[in-house]
Amino acid sequence: MTFKFRPLIVFTLFITVNFSVCATPALWLIEKDGTKKSYLFGTVHVGDKSMSTLPTKVTTAIKKSDKVIVEVDISKFTPFELQTKTMPFMMLPQGETLKSELKAQNYQAIENYFNGKSININVFNAMKPWAVMLIITQMEYQNAGLSETNGIDKQIIAFANEHKINIEQFETLEQQLSIFTKLEPYNDIMISDTFEQLKDMQSHFGRLISSWKRGSQQDLNRYYTEIFTKSELGKFSEKIMLTDRNQNWLNEFVPRLKNESLFIAVGALHLSSEQGLIQQLQNKGFKVTKK
Repeated sequence: MTFKFRPLIVFTLFITVNFSVCATPALWLIEKDGTKKSYLFGTVHVGDKSMSTLPTKVTTAIKKSDKVIVEVDISKFTPFELQTKTMPFMMLPQGETLKSELKAQNYQAIENYFNGKSININVFNAMKPWAVMLIITQMEYQNAGLSETNGIDKQIIAFANEHKINIEQFETLEQQLSIFTKLEPYNDIMISDTFEQLKDMQSHFGRLISSWKRGSQQDLNRYYTEIFTKSELGKFSEKIMLTDRNQNWLNEFVPRLKNESLFIAVGALHLSSEQGLIQQLQNKGFKVTKK
C-alpha cells in the first residue's frame, strides 16, 4: 500500500485528536542510576470538550517534578503579541500573491473551499500558501468540535502554573514558524495532499487517534513510518520537523536529568521511531518505562 506524505496536517493534528475520558495515553518514566526520576509525555495540541481533565497519572507526575518543559509556552503571549510575532512569517513578499505561488488547480481548490464558506479568497491573497492551509485545517478542526482550549499542552501549562511549578520551553514561537518556511518549495504538494486528507479526516486518522488513546507506542511507530515516506519531501520533512528538533532537545535536557526531575511534554510523534526521544534515551543508557 502506498501512503501519501502529509506533513502540514500531521504537524497541526498532533496535534489534534479526540480524547476519551477512559483513555490511557502513555506516560513514560525516565530513570538511570545517579539521576532523578523524570517523565516524558506525548501530547496533542487541540482537542474536544471531553479533554477537560488531565489524567491523574499526569497531574501526579507534574507535581513530583521540579520543572515542566514544553515545546512553546504560548500562554506567555497576549493575543496581540501572538499576532505580531506570527504575521511576518505568514505574509508573502511584496509583489507575490497566493495565486502566483500555486499551480492553477491548487489555487482553484482553495478558492472553491472558501466559496463554500461564503468567504472571499482575496482576504488571503497576500498570505503564504502554508499559512492559508493552516487556517483551513483549523477551520475544519473547529467544525469537528476541536479547539486549543481543550488541548493537552495548554492544560499542562495551566496546571503547572496553578501549582507554581516552573515552566520552560524548548523553542521560541519564531523557531516553530520557521519550520513551515523551510517547506515552502513543496507548497503545491502539501496543499493537494492536505485537501485529500481533509475529505475524510476521521477515516484517515482514526487509527492514529485510537493508538494515542490506548497509549500504543507500537502503533504510533507504525503510523510514523507511513507518514514520513522515503521520498525527497518525506525525508526532508522528517528531518526538519522531528529528528533535528529531537536531537536539539536531547542535547538540552539530558545533561539536566542528573540533578533535576523534569516533566517533558512534546507532540506525541516526537516519541516515535528509532530517532524518537524514547529510543534515543534508551541508547544513552536510560530506562524508559511506560506508566
